[in-house]
Amino acid sequence: MPELPEVEVVRSGLEPALTGASIIAVEVLDARALTRHPGTAVDFEAALTGSVMDAVVRRGKFLWVPLRARNDALLTHLGMSGQMLLRASGAPRERHERVRIAVSHPRHGNLDVVFADQRTFGSLAIDTLVDTLDSAAAGSGSGRASVPSQVAHIARDPLDPAFSDADFRLLLKKKSSGIKRVLLDQTVVSGIGNIYADESLWAARIHPETLAKDIPSPKATELLQEVRFVLQKALAEGGTSFDAQYVNVNGQAGYFAHSLNAYGRTGDACPRCGHPIIRLAFANRSSHFCAHCQQR
Repeated sequence: MPELPEVEVVRSGLEPALTGASIIAVEVLDARALTRHPGTAVDFEAALTGSVMDAVVRRGKFLWVPLRARNDALLTHLGMSGQMLLRASGAPRERHERVRIAVSHPRHGNLDVVFADQRTFGSLAIDTLVDTLDSAAAGSGSGRASVPSQVAHIARDPLDPAFSDADFRLLLKKKSSGIKRVLLDQTVVSGIGNIYADESLWAARIHPETLAKDIPSPKATELLQEVRFVLQKALAEGGTSFDAQYVNVNGQAGYFAHSLNAYGRTGDACPRCGHPIIRLAFANRSSHFCAHCQQR
């Protein structure tokens, strides 16, 4: 599943093309792409057509486009394999294309925004905006203190200026689960998935099954520092791509996979100590870590 760096790469690619653009046509090719939308495909098409896009915003793994002079937004979750692609107006259909939105931008002219999704776990929706609980800006790309209702329960991510390190440390003290499970809990901290949890825990030398409540505050602070470093490095390298499913808005893959130290490196030598990286089954996923460097 795309994590914070991948979704932020998509957001920053969409931002200049969509901010201020008018929606001139909407075509839903597969209603499965609207599982988060409360209405029908016909309703979705009619409600968007004629709207003006104000910004492109991200919190955690969610993207949304506030609609000008309205109290709602076009909400996007990429799921496992969703892609938001920018194409020339009238460009040929993409493989696994589900929704196409034709827009007209005052500077860039006419473009098509294509939502393609091989596994159909992603979704678009029109969702009502609600006030943020802390009255701070909603997330990356907007100064407005409002989020789609479906995103209101999602915690801020570690790169968000409004993220509270102190609150994060307090939450850890209340959690009896392993730290890997806590990092994946989007109501505690958002944007971190399997890849970046493994990489951050490796960097901080923390075993993924260490109970969150047992991590001392200084070590929790170190973990946050490593999380931010890993996310920022991945963002600078365009995210992590193992196949053609994750790409940016132009269809290009990220290259952070070449920088991975633990995730997906089962049996390889740990870059730090030389002992083998091991894989441990975890809640329908896997944890990758060095048992020598990351002792429980």
